[in-house]
Amino acid sequence: MKKRLLVYAHYYVPDLASTGQILRELAEGMGAVFDITVICVVPSYSGTVAPEYQSQKYYRENIKGVKVLRIRVPAFRKASKSSRVKNILTYFWGALKATFKTGPQDYILTISQPPILGGLLGVWGKWVKRAKLIYNIQDFNPEQISAIAYSQDKFILKLLLLLDKFTCRRSDLVVTVGRDLVQTLEHRFKKQSLPPVVMINNWVDEEQIYPLPPTEPHVLAFKKKYHLENKFIIMYSGNLGLYYDLKNLIKVIEQFPQGTTAADGREVVFAFVGAGTLQATLQNYVRQQKMTNVIFIPYQPKADLIYSLNAADVQWCVNAKGMKGVSCPSKYYGLAAVAKPILGVLETDSEIACLIKETQGGLLAEPQDYQNIRKNINWFLAHAASQELSDMGQRSRCNLEAKLTKKRSIARYQEAIRKL
Repeated sequence: MKKRLLVYAHYYVPDLASTGQILRELAEGMGAVFDITVICVVPSYSGTVAPEYQSQKYYRENIKGVKVLRIRVPAFRKASKSSRVKNILTYFWGALKATFKTGPQDYILTISQPPILGGLLGVWGKWVKRAKLIYNIQDFNPEQISAIAYSQDKFILKLLLLLDKFTCRRSDLVVTVGRDLVQTLEHRFKKQSLPPVVMINNWVDEEQIYPLPPTEPHVLAFKKKYHLENKFIIMYSGNLGLYYDLKNLIKVIEQFPQGTTAADGREVVFAFVGAGTLQATLQNYVRQQKMTNVIFIPYQPKADLIYSLNAADVQWCVNAKGMKGVSCPSKYYGLAAVAKPILGVLETDSEIACLIKETQGGLLAEPQDYQNIRKNINWFLAHAASQELSDMGQRSRCNLEAKLTKKRSIARYQEAIRKL
C-alpha cells in the first residue's frame, strides 16, 4: 500500500507560477510511490478567476493520478498590496479547513509560498495528521522581504523570522534549492540545533525543453508574430516582479537605442516575455523614453515555451542585490536546457552564479554594477553568431544532462522522504 503525501502547493497546474510547475512535476513524478493529494487555489495566478471556479468553496479534481483539492479565492490586482493580501489570506484559511477533507496522511510537503504562511500550513498539517513534515524553502522570508525593502518594520520582520524558524524547527526535513540557501539556514540557527537539511536543485523537463535550430518552423512563427525576424534577441523570460532590479536594468537597456547592431549586422531587440507587478511600470518607461527596440510579450503556454526560449540569442538571468542565499532563480534551468548563453546579473557564490561560472555558460555581473552589465551586453553583440556563444550554451546543456535532470532531482526527493 502506498504511503500518503499531502502537498500544500498554493498554485498548481494550469497556473504558470514556477513553484506550481515544480510541484506539479514533483507530484506526478512521485505518483508511483506515494498516494498524493494537493491543496491549492483555483487557477488564478494571473489575478483573475474563471466563472467555472466561482460558485463553490472547494473543487475536487484528479490530474494525472494526483488528487487536487482547490480553494476558491477572490480575484486580485498584482499591483495592489491589499487585494493580494486578501487573496493569500483566503487561501491560508481555506487550506487550514481543507486539511480536514483529505483523510489520513503519512507525510506533509509544504513550500515557502505564500511567505511564512506556506510553512505554517505545513506545521498545521503535521499536527492535524500526525505526519512527517518536509519544508521546501524556495525563498527565505522575511530575508527576501527585507532585501527589496517591501517592509522595513523591524518588529514585523523579527516576528516573521521567529515564525519561519518555528516552522523549520518543527520540520522533519528542510529542503533548499541552492548551496547558498543551505548557508542561510545555518546562519539562522548558528550554534542552535540545525534542522535536518538537504539541498536538491530545481529543474526543467529537459526532454520537453531542448535546443532547436533557428530555422525550426515554430521558432520562426514566434519571431514573425512578434516582429523579431532577423533581430539579435536578448530575452528576459519570467516574472516581471520586484526581485530582479528591472526598473534599473531597463535604464541600462536604454543605452542601446534602436539601430544598435550586433557584429553580424542584426539589430538588437530586448524582449520581455512574461508578466508581473512591474510590467506596467516598465511599459510606461519604455513608452515615455520611446525605446522602440524593447518589446513585451505575454506568458507563453507551457507547450510553446520551448519555442520562445529558443528564439533568443542571449537570455537574461537576474536577481536583485541582497538575494544571495535568499532566492534562487529557477528560470536558469530552462535557459540551460535550450543551450542559450546567459547574461547573468547575480551575486558571487550564489547558486546560479556558481553554475554559470563552473560551466562557463555566460557572463556575470554583480547586481547594481550597471557599467559591467553594459560591458557584457556589448561583448555579446560583438560576438554575435560566433562559435564562442554557441559553446557557452552547449556547456550549460551538457552539465544539465549530467547533473541537473528532472528525473534525478525527483528521485532525490523520493529517497529523502522515504528515509524519514
